Amino acid sequence: MPNFSEISAKYEEDSIAQKSAAEILFELLDIQPNDNVLDLGCGTGHIAKLIKEKTKGNVVGVDPSEGMIKKGKEKYSEQGLSFRICSVEQLDYKNEFEIIFCNSAFQWFVNPEQALKACYDALKNKGRMAVQAPATDDYCPNFLQAIEEVGRDDSTKDTFGSFTSPWLFLNTAEEYKKLFVDAGFKVEKSTIDEVVTSHTAEEAYKIFESGAAAGYLNQDYYGAWLNEEYTESFRNIVRKSFESQTNATGQVELTFHRIYLLAAK
Repeated sequence: MPNFSEISAKYEEDSIAQKSAAEILFELLDIQPNDNVLDLGCGTGHIAKLIKEKTKGNVVGVDPSEGMIKKGKEKYSEQGLSFRICSVEQLDYKNEFEIIFCNSAFQWFVNPEQALKACYDALKNKGRMAVQAPATDDYCPNFLQAIEEVGRDDSTKDTFGSFTSPWLFLNTAEEYKKLFVDAGFKVEKSTIDEVVTSHTAEEAYKIFESGAAAGYLNQDYYGAWLNEEYTESFRNIVRKSFESQTNATGQVELTFHRIYLLAAK
């Protein structure tokens, strides 16, 4: 079943939302020429490559997906980047980084308290961490509309009824801030913004596949067995939903609610 290892081949091409959000994190962090940077949830390393262009320091990308890290090593190891298969909860760095860059990964934290303690320990004194992630129960109304249709369709509703969401979505900026403060951080910014971008139905589907599908089509999060018939029906329903969501100009107004947070040690 789809997971980040399986979608790694097309992730860099399709991760449109992650790329645009990364630009805001770059502005927040203002990476300096000698900063050591830890890229959490680095995927295939395409953002880590951009980070490396801003600093002569060490840039380390970590991701729990073996497939993502393999792609990163194949493409970028010769450009001075280091990669490691590791979940954020397993980080064992001590006072090694000026910057932690966390783009579209926070929602996957299994144990946020443990993860943030590990991040705090990894930073040097006065080091900074910036986070961007989908937030709130209504994180993407377009995706949720499609998923509701999956839950109603006769071909998928029984299997989907056994799905348990793997994601961490908090509903207020204060809730995110409290997690960081409790871990010892000083929070300089914590806001949830509504971000709306226009895409064709196929582009919207690719954005869905670049991240959300790794949860919605992952056997680990189901009590029932996922077969090819289910995954094919699931994908067809999602595609048709995005097609039905297009406006008069043929565009889907894709809406995300995103947390942007900047914290310092």
